[in-house]
Amino acid sequence: MTTRSTVIEHFERVAEEQDRLLPALTDDLPLLESGLDSLCFAIIVTRLEDSLCVDPFAADETLFPVTFGEFVQLYERAVQTGSRAI
Repeated sequence: MTTRSTVIEHFERVAEEQDRLLPALTDDLPLLESGLDSLCFAIIVTRLEDSLCVDPFAADETLFPVTFGEFVQLYERAVQTGSRAI
C-alpha cells in the first residue's frame, strides 16, 4: 500500500465515522473545503502516525499543508526521509 493510498483510506474512514460528506480527494482540494473539521484532522493525523510510524509535524521547519496534495506530499516525504514519530 502506498503512502497516498494510506492517507486516502484514513480520510475516507474518518469522514464516514464522523458522518461527513467528503468531496473527491484531488491534489488541488483545499483542506478547508474537504468537509472535515479540526477533530477529524486530529484523528487522521493520529492514525497516520500509528500506521506509517512517522510524524511530519514534529519537524521544526514543517509548513502546514493547504491542499490535499500538499498533505499527501508531507507524509510521502516523511516516510522517505524516515521522520519517525517520537
